[in-house]
Amino acid sequence: MRYVVTGAAGFIGSQLGEALLEQGHDVLGVDSYTEYYDRGRKERNAAALDVLEADLAVAPLGPIVEGADGIFHLAGQPGVRASWGDGFEPYLRRNVLATQRLFEAAAAARVRVVFASSSSVYGDAERYPTPEDVAPQPISPYGITKLACEQLAHAIGRGQGLEAVLLRYFTVYGPRQRPDMAFTAMLEALARGDGFRLFGDGSAARSFTYVGDAVEATIAAMERGRSGQVYNVGGGDEATMLEAIGLAEEISGRRLVVERLDAAAGDVRRTRADVTKAAAELDWAPRTPLREGMLAQWEWAWAVESPA
Repeated sequence: MRYVVTGAAGFIGSQLGEALLEQGHDVLGVDSYTEYYDRGRKERNAAALDVLEADLAVAPLGPIVEGADGIFHLAGQPGVRASWGDGFEPYLRRNVLATQRLFEAAAAARVRVVFASSSSVYGDAERYPTPEDVAPQPISPYGITKLACEQLAHAIGRGQGLEAVLLRYFTVYGPRQRPDMAFTAMLEALARGDGFRLFGDGSAARSFTYVGDAVEATIAAMERGRSGQVYNVGGGDEATMLEAIGLAEEISGRRLVVERLDAAAGDVRRTRADVTKAAAELDWAPRTPLREGMLAQWEWAWAVESPA
């Protein structure tokens, strides 16, 4: 098969692209190498892939999508905390506008899409574990743009025949995780002996999902997901940030210097994924315990940040 992976130089996209190559598929990666974090990291992520540098908000998309058997759309502007105020504009461009253009191009070419949405669309969910039929109530501009993309998939599916499967990722972690995400910041601080900024009192809990499990779910969605459906992709382990810090210290054998800050606007108190639907329809379930996944990320962080 010939697949297109957008966001192919990113954390999840690069590992998805490599997994598809290992399965014998042809992969065209697309990435705009935005300034959100260091380009050098992204280039290292994508070293094994054929990546076209293109901005989906303006680039001609016909040549990218034509002839593809499927598109994995993982590109977008990430991060809850940076999406407020003047920072909102790139979220409109790189999430909403870019996705609208890609969805319409895919519909015209009759190419199936798997779209990476986020658990941020739930906000402070009405119940836990959270199933897909809970009413989304995002509490950050970032979450609102992800929900807007889901609604675009529905509208373009109804109006133009887009075949799309939507995945809501829950706090994916592991090697290559973005530097602004908590586990990378924490583990690289441990490797360097620096301080770590903890937002809130550490009681916020997350359904942490190992990147290898997220990649498997994403491929399963392309192969078995029902068009128009939403699937949670969440880890089996839920932990608070204080529990995660304790586990990181245990794994690394080091003590973390913690700088405590106020909770950030838009950060939810808890996430826990109900993956019953993914298990039934995608034949997928998370397999990686938090300890095992954090150990893999620690070994990566140590290799990146430790003194030579």
